[in-house]
Amino acid sequence: MKKNILLILISISLSCSNQNKNKSNEWINLFDGSSLDGWRAYNGDQMPPGWKIVDSVLTFNTKQILEQDYDYKGNRDIMYGDEEFENFELYLEWKIPKGGNSGIYYHIKEGYGGFADMAPEYQLLDDENYAEIHDYELKDWQLTAADYAMHVPDTTQKVLYPPGQWNSSRIIFTSNNVEHWLNDKKVLSFIPWTEQWYEKRNSGKWDNFPDYGKYKKGYIGLQDHGSNLWFRNIKIKKL
Repeated sequence: MKKNILLILISISLSCSNQNKNKSNEWINLFDGSSLDGWRAYNGDQMPPGWKIVDSVLTFNTKQILEQDYDYKGNRDIMYGDEEFENFELYLEWKIPKGGNSGIYYHIKEGYGGFADMAPEYQLLDDENYAEIHDYELKDWQLTAADYAMHVPDTTQKVLYPPGQWNSSRIIFTSNNVEHWLNDKKVLSFIPWTEQWYEKRNSGKWDNFPDYGKYKKGYIGLQDHGSNLWFRNIKIKKL
C-alpha cells in the first residue's frame, strides 16, 4: 500500500514538473497586431504621441503626432509594463527608414530619466547610411545587433536587410549566457556580470550611469530615437 502511495506521489510530482516546464516554454505575445494592451510610455500610464497600430504593425511616425500633443512632456520611449522578465527569449520583427535608429531594451526599471540609465540595449540602426546622413562617425559597438557600448556583433555572421525591409531579432538572456541573433544568425554572445563584463562596464561610457546593467529583472522596451519605426510579432518566452 505504501509503495502504491509513493508511486502515485512520484507520478503527481513528475506531472506537475512537466506542466511547469511546458508552461515556461510557452510564448507570450507582447504585441500580436491587434492590441496595445500592456504597452505605455516609460514612467507614464499611457502610450506617448506618435505610436499607433497601423495595418497590424506597431508604428511610430511623427505624422501621427497631433497638434494637441505638441505640449507632451513625458518620455517617448515605450515599454511593456504588465510584467517584468528575468531570464527570457525575446523575438520581434522590425524595420527602420534610411538613417533610422532605435533599440530594444530589457531589465528596465522605472524612476530614471530614460532606458539608458540602467537597461542594456540591443541596437537597431541603418548601418549603411546613418553616419553620412547624420554627419557622425559610428563606432562598431553602435551598429545593429550590438550590445550597445559593450559587445560588438560578429560581422562575418551578420546579415542586415536594408532600410524599409523587415529584419528579425532575438535576444536570449540568462545569467550564464546572453545571445543576440539577427535574421536567424547568432552574431554575439557574452556572459553577464563577470570580471570581463565589469571591465567593459567601467571603461568610461557608463561613468555617469552607475546603475547601468545592475538589475537582473525588469521590463522590455522600445526606443523612439526620432525616426519612423515599425515593429510586429513581438513575443517572449520565460527561461
